[in-house]
This record gives sequence, C-alpha cells and structure tokens, in this order.
Amino acid sequence: MSYLLLKHLHVTCVVLSSLGFCLRGYWMLVESPRRTLRLSRVLPHLVDTLLLGSALTMAWMSGQYPFVMPWLTAKFFGLLAYILLGTMALKRGRTKAIRSRFLLLALLAYGYIVSVALTRSATLGVL
Repeated sequence: MSYLLLKHLHVTCVVLSSLGFCLRGYWMLVESPRRTLRLSRVLPHLVDTLLLGSALTMAWMSGQYPFVMPWLTAKFFGLLAYILLGTMALKRGRTKAIRSRFLLLALLAYGYIVSVALTRSATLGVL
C-alpha cells in the first residue's frame, strides 16, 4: 500500500472517529438510548483500530517515531489524554455534569492532536 493511500485512510479514520465521538457525546448529553446499541459500541473500536494501525504503519514507513520526533511524542501523549478523557466523558463520569466537562476536555485534546499533526509542532506557537 502506498504511503499516500495510507495517509488518506488515516485522515478518513480521524474524521470518522471524531464524528462518532461527537455523536456519542451528544447522545450522552440527551440520554439517548442509541448510545447503548451494539453498533454504537462496536463501530468506534473498528474505526479506531484502523486509525491506530494506519498511524503505526505510516510511522514505520516514514521512519518517524514517537520519543524521537517531538511532534509525534506530543501526538502520542495527546492521544493518551484523549482516550482517558473520552472514557470519563462517555462511560465513567458519575454525573452528567462531570461527563459534560470531560467531553469538552476530550474535544480540546482532539483539537490539540489535530493541530500538532497539521503543524508538526508540539508547542503550537506557545513558546
């Protein structure tokens, strides 16, 4: 598979993953029963597996790795934050108010990851 095709797959999965997260976050806020449907629980894992697989393959093909390239290290830690915050937002938060705050923080982490990817800079002009 060519690097360009892999990059398009990765970007497509990024968009699908974020749209799915936003939809599940909305369903959480309005307490929709749709969030408990089997497809709502399985599809995100499939998309995120493709997303992670494409990211790892692109890193291997390009020879750019986290903990070597600062911007990839920033994306890695941003991803960990996004996963933890998203889990709190969609599942583990005790109240809707707490889950709502974690949803906002997870979306901010997602925005950080995307901005790092687009600029290939971990600092984003902060320093």
